[in-house]
Amino acid sequence: MRALICLSLALLAGCAHRVSLDEPAATPLQGDYQIGAGDTVNINVWRNPEVSLSVPVRPDGKITTPLVEDLQAAGKTSTELARDIEKALSKYIQQPMVTVIVTSFVGPYSQQIRVIGQAARPQALPYRQGMSLMDVLIAVGGITDFAAGNKANIIRVVDGKRQTVPVRLRDLLRDGDISANVAVLPGDILVIPEGWF
Repeated sequence: MRALICLSLALLAGCAHRVSLDEPAATPLQGDYQIGAGDTVNINVWRNPEVSLSVPVRPDGKITTPLVEDLQAAGKTSTELARDIEKALSKYIQQPMVTVIVTSFVGPYSQQIRVIGQAARPQALPYRQGMSLMDVLIAVGGITDFAAGNKANIIRVVDGKRQTVPVRLRDLLRDGDISANVAVLPGDILVIPEGWF
């Protein structure tokens, strides 16, 4: 009986460890999330609903709220922005307590994946930890019928040097070749050229 219990526990422990083949290596983000132009932030000033609101971060990286004009938000964490708002509001409100929650994420340009060319919906996407080429293609709706998917490239800057990484989008999407699913990094630009018939 004891041997049966030990064997059962060993089998369960083996099942708990999943081995994933062809999974792209996750690249950890450095530090906390930094607010970027285009993000939306929800500002809550405790016991002061008249100055609590949700505002977009303007293209210049600043926000404007009641009693606080043109405050730099881009490049800061939500906690840093909350402390800056508290400092600005302290002229009008005694000991303000501010919470900032980012509700719509775009992030700074250095943390975006940009997709250009023959994607169904070319756009800039916020980078998420562990993001792969397949995740990017799902977000942009795949490639058009006119795309030369296996001639696509990722343009990446590493240590100040520009690199071009060839990718095989058609093999990944049409043939299901999971070996073509590579990890993407913050700041990558996916270029999908048009094919010739």
